[in-house]
Amino acid sequence: MTKSQLLRMDNVGIAVDSLDDAVAFFTELGLTLEGRAMIEGEWAGRVTGLGDQRVEIAMMVTPDGHSRLELSRFLRPPVIADHRNAPVNALGYLRAMFTVSDLDDTLARLGKHGAKLVGEVVRYENAYRLCYIRGPEGLLIGLAEPLGGAR
Repeated sequence: MTKSQLLRMDNVGIAVDSLDDAVAFFTELGLTLEGRAMIEGEWAGRVTGLGDQRVEIAMMVTPDGHSRLELSRFLRPPVIADHRNAPVNALGYLRAMFTVSDLDDTLARLGKHGAKLVGEVVRYENAYRLCYIRGPEGLLIGLAEPLGGAR
């Protein structure tokens, strides 16, 4: 077998309407704002295939420093589709899953930012308590609390 040349996954990108609301939500979840920037110019349009684009981004990083979430607010060209409220069985982006130490506390804190439980909190064997929530702008987020020795 040939060894993969993959080094790592750098980030997951999510397009949002309100960058400030999304940053506040993911900060409450426990991510840290690494930086904000405006991405524009001919080079950027060549990468995305959107041509003349202007996008404000915020890069969020997880506490362990290994994973990043890139939040993007497209100013130009205008957004052409909206999949934020698609059900969990829709094709395409499903959800991002985060592991938390206290699911009940996390749900209470994120509720202050408008998060709503999709179904219910369930127990998966003796390994996790799990749930899906709708975060800012209807984004689907998974939360998992390890039970016992699971981490």
